[in-house]
Amino acid sequence: MQVSLWEQESFLKPADVLIVGAGFAGLWAALELKRKKKRLEITVIDRGIIPTGASTRNAGFSCFGSTTELLYDAKTFGEEQMLTLATLRYKGLLHIRENFKPKTIDYHEWGGYELFTENGKYDLSALTSDLKKLNKALKHDFKTNELFRLSDKKIEQFGFKGVAHLVENKLEGQLHSGKLTEALVNEVRQQGVRVLFGFEATGFDKINDRVVVHSTRGIDLSAKQLIICTNAFTNTLIPQLQVKPARGQVLVTSPINGLRFKGCFHYDEGFVYFRNIDNRVLLGGARNKFFEQEYTEELTTTDNLQHELEKLLREVILPGEKDYSVDYRWSGIMGMGQDKMPIVKELQPRVFCAVAMGGIGVAMAPIVARQVTRLMLGS
Repeated sequence: MQVSLWEQESFLKPADVLIVGAGFAGLWAALELKRKKKRLEITVIDRGIIPTGASTRNAGFSCFGSTTELLYDAKTFGEEQMLTLATLRYKGLLHIRENFKPKTIDYHEWGGYELFTENGKYDLSALTSDLKKLNKALKHDFKTNELFRLSDKKIEQFGFKGVAHLVENKLEGQLHSGKLTEALVNEVRQQGVRVLFGFEATGFDKINDRVVVHSTRGIDLSAKQLIICTNAFTNTLIPQLQVKPARGQVLVTSPINGLRFKGCFHYDEGFVYFRNIDNRVLLGGARNKFFEQEYTEELTTTDNLQHELEKLLREVILPGEKDYSVDYRWSGIMGMGQDKMPIVKELQPRVFCAVAMGGIGVAMAPIVARQVTRLMLGS
């Protein structure tokens, strides 16, 4: 593709900062940089015609971790890291609400819940003591004595079947991932940031005092500094980080008359999640049934996993409900690091990364953006 003088001196002109990836992390980073140094020339590029990955393809949970996920994190990584992760996620969610009105992003704080069954992996005899332990650990940062509590009376109200216990978390909410991403794109553009879609980066080089990013279009872009925010698709540019792509599949039902629940729900140790979208049901996850299959960058759905989701819908979530269909199916790709902490670092002089959101990019991206911004400006 030949480039005109007009294009080279406008859309494609050299920048102070080039950000690869127009998902949540990249857009929040652009916004943070502009707010700290308004005169910076910033360009954000993304390979899709819209942000492609997890930001516009997730479930829209405004959450910081379910009971069993936090317990797993404390056991696996230590209580200190669990507390750090949960607190950072919560601060990220608060930051979103400070920046965008609920109506703009369809935010609703209808609470979050976790479903427990008699035959699940979790030892139900430990539930009461585990809740006390978590509430005590999280009390200071979340400013509540009872963050998680048993709400078994709501099981019948919600119409679930085969559920032994229900744990409620009133601070959890839900939002519209597409509208949040669109609002971020609009905001950074108003701040003077150039956002170029359909521009896939294939690599980068250092040439004199600039970083040059190459693309599939045969067009190079240059900047004084580079931030890579490609999350699950990081291996193309920085394979040494070993960020593992993990697919999350989702389905959405047709509208259901008299849908009995509102809120966000976690199931099967957090590997399954569902929520209402008005009077539809969004259901996703279950990748733990097919781990190796779901470690992929393929943005497709598979019959075997979708069958698992539909079975859960029939047997547990909407038992006896027959007047509905599945109207939407899709998948998004998450980025997983060696542990659940995002990778924010200076890879080499003038080249930074903010990747591996660990499946909770909605909450972590605003925090990660602040971290990489401080790192860049501090250097």
